[in-house]
Amino acid sequence: MSSEENNDELAAGTTDSAAQPPVQPPVQPQPSAQPGAAAANAEAHMAPGLPDLNPTSDAVSVENLGLILDVAVTVSVEVGSTRIPIRQLLQMNQGSVLELDQQAGMPMEVLVNGTPIAHGEVVMVNDRVGVRLTDVISPKDRVKSIN
Repeated sequence: MSSEENNDELAAGTTDSAAQPPVQPPVQPQPSAQPGAAAANAEAHMAPGLPDLNPTSDAVSVENLGLILDVAVTVSVEVGSTRIPIRQLLQMNQGSVLELDQQAGMPMEVLVNGTPIAHGEVVMVNDRVGVRLTDVISPKDRVKSIN
C-alpha cells in the first residue's frame, strides 16, 4: 500500500489495523488580524467599574493617581555595599570598621521599594539624619527600570 493510499484511508477512518487511532492535526493558535487586538481583548475582559490603569499610556490621569496616594511605600537610602567572606564577618566585633564600595562624599542612592528614584547627600536636620536630593531620576526612566 502506498503512503498516499494510507493517508486517504486514515482520513476516511478506515485502515487495515484496528489498533491505530485516527490521526488529528495539531491545533495551532490563529494569529490576530489586528496588532492591537490583544490589548482590546484584555480591555474587554476587565471587570466593570474598574479604572483603566494602562502602564503604557504617557499621561496618568489625576483621577487614577488619587487611587494610590495613600499607599505606604518604603523609602531607603543605600550608603554602600561590600562582599566579604563569612569568616571575616564572624571575626567582627564592636569597633570593627566595614569598608564599603561607596567613596566618601559621593551621592547616596535613594530607593523606593527597592527601585532607585534619586541620588542625594546626607545632611543633619536638627538631631536627625536626612538626605538632600541632588538628582531625581525621571519618571519615564523609573518605569523603564521596573520592567
